[in-house]
Amino acid sequence: MEIALTQLPARLWRGLVDIVTPSLCLLCNTPLGEPASLCVSCWEKLRHIDDPVCNALGTPFAYDQGSSAVSAQALADPPAWDRARAAVLFEDEAARLVHALKYRDNPEAGHLMARMMARAGRRLIAEADVILPVPLHRFRLWQRRFNQSAFLAQRIAKHAAKPWRSDVLLRARRTRAQVGLDQAERQRNVKGAFQLHPDRLQAIAGKSVLLIDDVRTTGATAEACALALRKAGAGRVDLLTFALVHLPSRPHI
Repeated sequence: MEIALTQLPARLWRGLVDIVTPSLCLLCNTPLGEPASLCVSCWEKLRHIDDPVCNALGTPFAYDQGSSAVSAQALADPPAWDRARAAVLFEDEAARLVHALKYRDNPEAGHLMARMMARAGRRLIAEADVILPVPLHRFRLWQRRFNQSAFLAQRIAKHAAKPWRSDVLLRARRTRAQVGLDQAERQRNVKGAFQLHPDRLQAIAGKSVLLIDDVRTTGATAEACALALRKAGAGRVDLLTFALVHLPSRPHI
């Protein structure tokens, strides 16, 4: 008796698919046993950010100063958000993953990034009331066809069983691409660019908001978002990104 492919158990169906189209390392195409993964060699080339880190900026510390310790940079110039974490430093391999999702619409890269972010930001995720992506202006969204930050936010929220919204924080005006701009130029570019939907303020009022983006370079975009959220009544704003540019004076993206 013939069995329709749609009646095959999910595990068997996945096995058949893997035989026909085996999973490959997202960076070097080495055959792997799992989709949305890296081989050991490529994984080890990533510069993972692990504790201890600055509680406010998420930048690595040379030694453990306590879970609530903040860096001299954060003390001198406190960010508009409360806490920040990132999974990796933005270097060659991390950049290739970011670009695979952002410019080549590769969802497997996004799935891997979201898993890594969930690990790096597990405490922030656990304490969040709602997860919001950094929004794109509608014209840029039309150009790119999707918002990579929303993709990551949705996957992280689903894994953690947390609510997420893409209709609360809005990019009110179109801005220049941030690529190639220095910190001051980035700050001017996004100043006042974000606002909250006036009919959806209750979604963040008094709540702990987790803001999601793919890369933090100078922090100008996240800063503008956090200021808008605080002005609208958010109780706390935390920031989680996949990658962190450790030398924002020389932005890579």
